[in-house]
Amino acid sequence: MTKVRLRFHLERPLDEQTMPQIADAHSIYGIMRVQVASADEIDVDYDASRLRTEDVRAVLKRRGLPVILEQ
Repeated sequence: MTKVRLRFHLERPLDEQTMPQIADAHSIYGIMRVQVASADEIDVDYDASRLRTEDVRAVLKRRGLPVILEQ
């Protein structure tokens, strides 16, 4: 397992609709942790042997999280 942490910027600040989506992201295969970094950023720890950076972004988007990958 290769643990990697990515910081994602959110297109809009956290609100009550976003929080359950963040909690739900823990159930995604290969994602180990999702943590709020600030009102408009989240950190995601994932297994890079199972997912690529773009895969993580895509699954978070599909779950309804408005993420933009910080470069």
